[in-house]
Amino acid sequence: MLLPGAFLLLLALAVAAPALLTGADPLAADPLAALAPPGPGHWLGSDHLGRDVLARVVYGARHSVSIGAAATALAVTAGVLLGLAAGLSPKWLDEALARAFDVLSTLPELLLALLVVAITGPGTGNVIFAIAVAQIPNYARVIRAQTFVVRRSGYVEQAVTFGRPRLAITAGHVLPNVLGPIPVLATIGIGQAVIAGSGLSFLGMGPQPPAAEWGAMLSEARNYLRVAWWEALFPGLAITLTVVCLTVAGRRLQRRFEGRTP
Repeated sequence: MLLPGAFLLLLALAVAAPALLTGADPLAADPLAALAPPGPGHWLGSDHLGRDVLARVVYGARHSVSIGAAATALAVTAGVLLGLAAGLSPKWLDEALARAFDVLSTLPELLLALLVVAITGPGTGNVIFAIAVAQIPNYARVIRAQTFVVRRSGYVEQAVTFGRPRLAITAGHVLPNVLGPIPVLATIGIGQAVIAGSGLSFLGMGPQPPAAEWGAMLSEARNYLRVAWWEALFPGLAITLTVVCLTVAGRRLQRRFEGRTP
């Protein structure tokens, strides 16, 4: 966990203060240095326009990770509300919502996100919305299942017996006790959202050039793989390490949640 934790701290620094990690301008083009291999002056090489790859990878973290985090936050919020609504609703409404969650869950997340963004149009905001829509069923189904367990617990039945208002019971007893799995799911979900966001950006639907975003960088680099492998390698490596480290962190949180680690 030490190495993934160190990488995630470095990633957080890149998102919050990228200038501390590199002094180069990610948008500054230098035709004379185009496709320069890794070395002094350009430690990760330069791209086809002479832009520093290290600077673009570092600044690209802000776009890629922010898209993943924002989409996950939106999906968690909507998923919790819909899951609670399903778990606390009459049977007919619960069944309708449950079937809707099941139908959406059968579609691959990236395919569903691609469908949504094809309707709403390209752009960072639309990509965030599309990924969130694709992830909502994952959280809603978990919250719905947790709600069924909590609503039958002794402390909730006691609160009902004492005549507490339904809204107060939901906010004070049900909601806090159904959120346990969410940190685990959200941590892993951010990694999945980063992949989806990078995939949509690769297809030209995310942040538009010349913005530094990992998926868009891969899209630009695909035509130069034979002569400048570094242009694609490092943004691809950044995506891979981000997803792997977030997944490791999520699994660690899961073991702690299940009481399998101190």
